[in-house]
Amino acid sequence: MLDTQQKIKQLREELRNHNYYYYVLDNATISDRDFDMLLKELQELENKHPEFFDPNSPTQRVGGEVTKNFNTIDHTHRMYSLDNSYSRQDILDWETRIQKILGDVSLEYTCELKYDGASINLYYKDGKLEKAVTRGDGFQGDEVTANVKTIRSIPLVIKNKTIDTFEIRGEIVLPLDGFVQMNKERVEVGEDPYRNPRNTASGSLKLQDSAEVADRPLDCLLYQVVADRPPFKTHFEALQFAKDAGFKVPQTIKVCFTTDEILEFLNYWDENRHTLPYETDGVVIKVNSLDHQEELGYTAKSPRWALAYKFKAEQAITVLNEITYQVGRTGAITPVANLEPVELAGTTVKRASLHNADQIEKLDIRINDTVFVEKGGEIIPKIVAIDLDKRPTGSIPTKYITHCPDCDTELVRKEGDAKHFCPNEFGCPTQITGRIQHFISRKTMNIDGLGAETIELLYKEGLIHNYADLYELTEDKIIPLERMAEKSAKNIVKGVENSKKVTFEKVLFALGIRYVGETVAKKLARHYKNIDNLTNASFDELVNVDEIGDRIANSIIDFFSNEINVEIINRLKQFGITFSLDEKYLEDQTDKFKGLVFVVSGVFHKFSRTELKKSIENNGGKVTGSISKKTSYIIAGDNMGPSKKEKADKLGVPIISEIDFIELLK
Repeated sequence: MLDTQQKIKQLREELRNHNYYYYVLDNATISDRDFDMLLKELQELENKHPEFFDPNSPTQRVGGEVTKNFNTIDHTHRMYSLDNSYSRQDILDWETRIQKILGDVSLEYTCELKYDGASINLYYKDGKLEKAVTRGDGFQGDEVTANVKTIRSIPLVIKNKTIDTFEIRGEIVLPLDGFVQMNKERVEVGEDPYRNPRNTASGSLKLQDSAEVADRPLDCLLYQVVADRPPFKTHFEALQFAKDAGFKVPQTIKVCFTTDEILEFLNYWDENRHTLPYETDGVVIKVNSLDHQEELGYTAKSPRWALAYKFKAEQAITVLNEITYQVGRTGAITPVANLEPVELAGTTVKRASLHNADQIEKLDIRINDTVFVEKGGEIIPKIVAIDLDKRPTGSIPTKYITHCPDCDTELVRKEGDAKHFCPNEFGCPTQITGRIQHFISRKTMNIDGLGAETIELLYKEGLIHNYADLYELTEDKIIPLERMAEKSAKNIVKGVENSKKVTFEKVLFALGIRYVGETVAKKLARHYKNIDNLTNASFDELVNVDEIGDRIANSIIDFFSNEINVEIINRLKQFGITFSLDEKYLEDQTDKFKGLVFVVSGVFHKFSRTELKKSIENNGGKVTGSISKKTSYIIAGDNMGPSKKEKADKLGVPIISEIDFIELLK
């Protein structure tokens, strides 16, 4: 006879198998009643013997844990976004770029449907689900483990242990049948229906009560395995491992060997996507070889080895009621079309971007026009055409505004700029509050307790005029404000204090220098090491930094030439803001490879390709994907492409091994 611990273990394994066949393979091996009886038996045993508690037991899927605050977690490996394509030519151009980097090699691709849901990153350690984190901004997301555990197609313990510590990424979706049923139940009790499956799936992950999440028919479709040293040669093999391990990997994935095969896949699913049980808006095409993926690497935002092909966008016809103008934090003016509300791609659209004066003039957009609105690859809808046959008699051409809608300063438009700008940088209220809102955002100083409305209120009450003023806020100053309580005031002051620990590259991004985005800020921080070196840099020095062009260099010089900006930075220094790279980071930095350009190609044994690139950059070198006259060395591993070797020989570029590289480091 089995002892209690063995009985509990046996029941858990039996229930996991039944769960896998039902939710992943869609092939029930037991009746619902019998499953519930087994689950009840396990639950009773666990209640009597809490010493055998397991956070990954099948009984934990019913939820019940309440999460009031979702912790922000840094992703171990960044979650990139994908470049979008809309035509055959885009795909051909992408293939040409890949071949240019890899040389003359035969390529395989995987084609996968792009499901419309909420991205999730699942961390498994020793074969068990450790945590689940939303995509967030790609660098960090919210931990939603308690809610994700209730999704029955996600294994809490994996079956196949080829590797048992890894990350797996996927899309949490709400099947269309489940969405229809949820809305039917809401309407029956007099509640408004949900707008669309995607937003409902995303919102479900942030519900505080996991028992409520457990009641929703969420599903999870997995599309990528991430591991430091994966034992797979191809992306398709990695997905096969995931399938064998108990994950729900879509059956529609196909390996293609030619562009024609890719296009055949695209055309088939463009016509047949409405037969699927989930919403899909395109296809993701990936280079299948993991070695090739590693060699291709990433741009600042996207993997070079993957491309999202978007199905033709849905359109709607409506009437343009009014054009208003928004002021951005940099003073850029954006015209906005205010529309007669219309249903488009599952949402009600009331506004659309008009981009700039040129776009309005090009389409000859006028008030009361009947317009075609599209929601393609962009989140914000746009007007793509006018129905001139329905234009009202006596229609007047649109005249673009000449003065700022916020401070009435005359607008300027420099040569080469698509947009008009308000030059009243330190007097225009929207620019002032916009810069402060950027400063406190998650990607920059990440100040908890503050939001756009609170910033507006603090500015209106005269407590802040720039982001340095935030560090002089006290609870006594905040509590008297409208809708402010002692707890809110404490949270704001604590959030501001905690921001003093934010790293230099994020502080640099937070300053809001025009054209200095997240990636450029990192490059500048690593190159100049501290704010004083950057402040004193000349134009010629700046343009010699990797990826810094004339426009960015001029913007940096203009920023630090302004006395107001210099004064604000000096105040921030006094408040203890971090304006130099961490000493530990600097310990690993040298200028040994300064001025040298490396190309890394092939498969390595002593380093991963990522480690090689990091070592080069830490020692002042630059890594590029293609060979040119500027290349100093090619570090060649196994299976280096013959065309690369041929090009290196032709240009006289030295080819070294990873052992030679180690000698260079010494």
